[in-house]
Amino acid sequence: MADTLVIVPTYNEAGSLSALIGRLRQFVPAADILIVDDASPDGTGKLADELAAGDEKISVLHRPKKEGLGRAYLAGFRRGLGAGYDYLVEIDADGSHDPVDLVPMLALAAGGADLVLGSRWVPGGSVVNWPWPRRAISRFGNAYARTMLRSGIRDLTSGFRVFRSSALGGIEFDSVASQGYCFQIELAWTIERAGLDVVEHPITFIERAVGRSKMHLGIVIEALARVTVWGATRRRRQL
Repeated sequence: MADTLVIVPTYNEAGSLSALIGRLRQFVPAADILIVDDASPDGTGKLADELAAGDEKISVLHRPKKEGLGRAYLAGFRRGLGAGYDYLVEIDADGSHDPVDLVPMLALAAGGADLVLGSRWVPGGSVVNWPWPRRAISRFGNAYARTMLRSGIRDLTSGFRVFRSSALGGIEFDSVASQGYCFQIELAWTIERAGLDVVEHPITFIERAVGRSKMHLGIVIEALARVTVWGATRRRRQL
C-alpha cells in the first residue's frame, strides 16, 4: 500500500477529521494521505497541518476557496498521478466510510479491478441512520442514472472508491464540470464506458454524527439534469 494515496477532501470537518485519519493509519498504515482543504472557516485546515506535522505520510493541499467536491478530488488526482501512485482512493472526511473496508477494496484493485466502489446498494451493503427520504433519494437517483446511462453499476453515486491510476489517466480532467453526486456518476460511467473493470464491494454507510451534510437540493437537480442530457445524447448517437 506504499503505492496508494488516500485523498480526503475537507470543508468544515474539524470535528471528525482526526478520528478518520486515526482509522486510516490503523487499517492502511503504509498508504499516504492527502487532505485537500477548501479554506474551511472552522479551522479544519489548521488541524490538517497539525496532523501532517506529526506524520510524514500525511500532506495537505490548501485551496483558496470552496469550489466543490469534484474540484477538490480532481486536484488530489492530479497530485497523485504526478507523484506516480498506482492507486488513488476517495473517502469522505465525515466518518461515513469506514477505512477497514479499504483492505478488501485495495485487494480487489491489486487483483486487477480498475475501479472498486464501496457500494451501499449491492447484496451485503447497507446504510445506517438515514431517514427514509434520504434513502429514497439515493435509491431513485441511482436507479434513474443506471437506466438513462444503461449502466450496470448499482451505486453510481458512491463516494468511497479505489481507482487504478491507469484508469484515471485516460480521463480529461478539464472536461469534467460536474460536482457532488454527478461528479461521482460521471467518473464511474466514463470508466465503465471505456470497457474497464468496475467492481462493487458491499459496505455499511454510516450517516455522519458530527457536522452538517453537504447534500442539498441543487446537487440533486444538477445530477438529474446532467444524467438526462447524457442519456438522451447517447441514445441519439445510437439511432
